[in-house]
Amino acid sequence: MKLKVAVATKGPKGLKDEVSYEFGRARTFTVIDLEDDQVKNVKVVNNPAASYEHGAGPIVVKMLADMKIEVVVAGEFGPGASVLLKDKNIRAAKVKAGTNVSRSVSIIR
Repeated sequence: MKLKVAVATKGPKGLKDEVSYEFGRARTFTVIDLEDDQVKNVKVVNNPAASYEHGAGPIVVKMLADMKIEVVVAGEFGPGASVLLKDKNIRAAKVKAGTNVSRSVSIIR
C-alpha cells in the first residue's frame, strides 16, 4: 500500500520537526511517501502562502492536490480548507500541535 502524506510543520527539520497548529499558514510541509507503512521518501516544501493574511487555505490545498497528496496532517483546519480538502479527496487528520512528525505519521496509519 502506498500513501503520500503532507504534514504541516514549523520548519525544515523533516521527520524531526513538529506539527504546526496552523494548516494554511504553516511555515513548511513535510511530504512523506509511505509504502507498506515504511517511510520511502521525505521532502520539506516551503508554504508559498505562509505569510498571507487571508486566503492561504485555497492556495495550500491546490499545492497539495497538485502534489497528489492523499492525507494531510495539522493541528487544526479551518472550515474553508476542510471543505476544499474534501472536494479534492484529501483526508485531513488532526493531531496535537507540537507532536513529532514521525509520531504523527504513525498515528494516522
